[in-house]
Amino acid sequence: MTDHNASPETAHDVPEQGVETPVHETPGMNETGGETLEGTTPEARIEALEAEVAELKDRWVRSEAESQNIRTRAKRDIEDARQYAIQKFARDVVEAAENLQRGLASLPAKTEGEDVLITKLREGIEGTERSFINILERHGITCEDPTGKPFDANLHQAMAEQPSDQHPSGHVMQSWTPAWLLKGRLLKPAMVVVAKGGAAAPQQGVDKTV
Repeated sequence: MTDHNASPETAHDVPEQGVETPVHETPGMNETGGETLEGTTPEARIEALEAEVAELKDRWVRSEAESQNIRTRAKRDIEDARQYAIQKFARDVVEAAENLQRGLASLPAKTEGEDVLITKLREGIEGTERSFINILERHGITCEDPTGKPFDANLHQAMAEQPSDQHPSGHVMQSWTPAWLLKGRLLKPAMVVVAKGGAAAPQQGVDKTV
């Protein structure tokens, strides 16, 4: 039953179904509520676009630089791995070279009229040592005798310290083993005896004449 007592004003207050109420958009805002370039001047829009391009270019330059650094590091690591892959093996090989040197040092000093067997044994070991050292050098393994040189903690390991009047203080007066290097990189330090409290090291460029 229809209510005839409803006033006309009340009837007009009820929205009709199926009719959408228009939404008033705020100028300069997009659908998500963010700012847009609508309503700005062309100069401002150009400035904003240029700033965005500059930011993207800066990101690209940084990304390229980082990629180049990664490629450089990878190339260096591969080169190091290739050159020094035999480091452990080389360290064991130099032990054999040092054993040959110890074998020579254990022989009596050469004298006239010595037993022929001793002479041939010495010559055989010397020839073997020279050949072995040449093979090592062809593969980048070298040795340095530090005797008489200033002590260098990067290449030498001090086994003892002794007084000496013939060697400057802080110099190597005796080396038990040489320093071994693999393509310039330390493989095994020299075992040395360092002079203590000896003569002062000579100063270069100082004229002591009167």
